[in-house]
Amino acid sequence: MISTGTTRKMHYLVHLVCCYMTSYFSDNCKTFISVPSTRWRTSQNYQHCPSDSRRQSFSSCSSLKMEIPKGPLLDGLYWDKWYNNATLPPQNKSYIYYENLLLGVAQIRQLKVRNNTCAIYPYFHTLLKDCYSDYHYRAEDRSDFGLGNGSEWKYTSASSLSQWYWGSMSLYNNGGYMFTLPRSKQESMQKLAFLRQNSWLTRGTRVVFIDFSTYNANLNLFCVIKLVVEFPATGGALTSSHIYSVKLLRYVTYYDYFLASCEIIFCLFIITFIIQEAIKMVKLKKEYFRSAWNWLELLLLGTSVLAIAFNIYRTVEVSLLMEELLSDDRVYPDFYFLAFWQVRYNNMVAINVFFAWIKIFKYVNFNKTMTQLSSTLSRCAKDLTGFAIIFFTIFFAYAQLGYLAFGSQAEEFSSFQNCIFTQFRIVLGDFNFYTIESANRVLGPIYFITFVFFVFFVLLNVFLAIINYTYSEVKAAFEAIPSQELKLIDLFIQVSKHFCKCLIEFKIREGVLSYINSKEP
Repeated sequence: MISTGTTRKMHYLVHLVCCYMTSYFSDNCKTFISVPSTRWRTSQNYQHCPSDSRRQSFSSCSSLKMEIPKGPLLDGLYWDKWYNNATLPPQNKSYIYYENLLLGVAQIRQLKVRNNTCAIYPYFHTLLKDCYSDYHYRAEDRSDFGLGNGSEWKYTSASSLSQWYWGSMSLYNNGGYMFTLPRSKQESMQKLAFLRQNSWLTRGTRVVFIDFSTYNANLNLFCVIKLVVEFPATGGALTSSHIYSVKLLRYVTYYDYFLASCEIIFCLFIITFIIQEAIKMVKLKKEYFRSAWNWLELLLLGTSVLAIAFNIYRTVEVSLLMEELLSDDRVYPDFYFLAFWQVRYNNMVAINVFFAWIKIFKYVNFNKTMTQLSSTLSRCAKDLTGFAIIFFTIFFAYAQLGYLAFGSQAEEFSSFQNCIFTQFRIVLGDFNFYTIESANRVLGPIYFITFVFFVFFVLLNVFLAIINYTYSEVKAAFEAIPSQELKLIDLFIQVSKHFCKCLIEFKIREGVLSYINSKEP
């Protein structure tokens, strides 16, 4: 008779396989190719620097203040020529790179700040009259400007479905002064030229968004693209792009329906595990929460439930909004909301798969080496906690020193978060000593040498010593005690016998039923 523990291992193995199938094969593998190619497409075709006549990449532009991109943007959005410069037949649809259908039209949006939103020191009152601060919600300008007629001159509050954007400089509102480009390339050129002549971009402009979406029927992938140009108060421009390549229409082919069946099995297993944990919690009461594995089980169930909820919500919203978004090809279809929740679902599935694989360590008592490893980590947990307090105290002290001493000179130390990542890179051997030395010729070398000495040569070796000493103790203890753990081969034998027994019972039952049916008149 197969044991209850082995049955739970079998159930968890099937659950892990379903989780693997729904996460690794639900989205088309071509998504990886779609995002870099789209990023290359936006960087090469959608922007240029007005200070240079040569076409440059989107990310290399440093000043776009009083210029709205015309040629490169429109050449990228409206493909009217074949690869041999032959003119394509006139049509109402644009196929970017001949394969990606432009959905609707593109939208351009800007956010501004009001004048006199920052204080000018009295010494400069006679020299400076205007002052525009960095963007924040309270300083945002919502008044009409320019010609005053049309959405591009009047502030428009976005719908509740639109998401705020977290840029390099600030968190930006979802409203703004926005307009859409016409379907015709010639009309779009006239529109952009008109806005430039009437100074649509002002000194108060802090960010410009260029949004559009494409669909590739070959791969059944939507690509939601957001090009961002931020204008900090220091002057210049910071460019970035945000690209979501997602599969919103999930159930199209037979293979998609197979994945849907895996998702249903996954949900059934989650319901079963929730019931089992609830029964276990009632029996053990407070003792249940003293086990780290039980906390991992709750965390895994929580992420699984969130992933299921995100999937259901995304599927319902796609079915409700898809037809509405595609109903009029003369307006901008905002797929950013649907792509946002699809990415949230993907992220939650990724976290869920991670914890599902970690849970395997709970069932590896059939292997002596893995048992020693888990015992080593549990036994030295207190020592590692004390070491972590000392390590991060010194680590953060050096991060604060680097931020204050080199933050204004080196990009790697421009923020406290960058200092932390830079120091982890130094520990791994990935560093640029010349940058540190150039930032401060005295403190730079002192900071680098002392950090490498104390963190790399001292603290990391203490960490290894704790692990090594505890592992030696655990290994000696296991050698003194005869192993009575379940072997891996024994587990497979029990599982095979269980399946064979079920198969034999099924065949006997089927034979009896056929015999009874044959005897009936």
